Amino acid sequence: MDGSRFAFHDLAPGEESFRDAVLKGLARTRKAIPCKFFYDARGSALFEEICLLPEYYPTRTEIAILEENAGEIAAQMGAHCRIVEFGSGASQKARILLQALDRPAAYVPVDISRDHLRDAAASLAEDFPELPVIAVCADYTRPFDLPPLPGPRGKRVGFFPGSTIGNFEPGAAEDFLANCAAILGPGGEMLIGVDLKKDIPILEAAYNDRAGVTAAFNLNVLERINRELDGDLDLDLFEHVAFYNAAEGRVEIYVRSLVDQQATIAGRHIAFAAGELIHTEYSYKYSVPEFRALAGRAGFRPVDTWTDPAELFSVHYFRLR
Repeated sequence: MDGSRFAFHDLAPGEESFRDAVLKGLARTRKAIPCKFFYDARGSALFEEICLLPEYYPTRTEIAILEENAGEIAAQMGAHCRIVEFGSGASQKARILLQALDRPAAYVPVDISRDHLRDAAASLAEDFPELPVIAVCADYTRPFDLPPLPGPRGKRVGFFPGSTIGNFEPGAAEDFLANCAAILGPGGEMLIGVDLKKDIPILEAAYNDRAGVTAAFNLNVLERINRELDGDLDLDLFEHVAFYNAAEGRVEIYVRSLVDQQATIAGRHIAFAAGELIHTEYSYKYSVPEFRALAGRAGFRPVDTWTDPAELFSVHYFRLR
């Protein structure tokens, strides 16, 4: 690998500690643990299993949309563009775009997970030896400055796949997109994966798979508490709960206590009532007009939208006003 074409910029993002988040979240009247703490090593492995489940359509459907329409998407992005992927993870979907693009000037994966980002970005740089890969370790939900980007001056295109936008409540999603607009600068564009509203049984099956992998993924946050925070939670006394709230347009995911019980976590005693819920995630679903309106409030205008034949998922292309 040509070292001059790979760079790693560490903006030293401050991560909320797991301990602080858990103790703060479980002290609330309505208990909650942020969904970002799902992804320890075991949680990440379980999520990879979820993506392959027959009930879980989002990952394979988005990949199919990107593969089917890569030429059109590349034409919108144009020659010499710089792709900035927010929350890049393993950069799997970015590879589909990079193979279709006309002489991309740079790929900029942005993620808060330092070691994972470094490994994934270095691997991609090896596979695309002519492409400058400029990895940025930052909290992509907050303002940060991009480093100088090499090559001919092409447009900056933000990439936010995976329907991760659905984990934000709508006001926070607008704030996130407005922040992306500020980072991308004048002329910036965005390609975003968004899960669509659909029949409730399809939605609820995706988060309650028969094999129980999603339940294990959700309950793993309790196992993580036991492993890392000297917890004594009895996982047999909790269950996974996920359902679609049509009024709010979101899947709601919780862990529910089956009995009145007490547990010790990081030296503190926590009480759980029978039936009490611990909120772990929201996953908002949108119609195409709803999401276009949301992005519009953040300063973007719609350019194009691609969906699958069953209209399960959508990929949107926006341009800053």
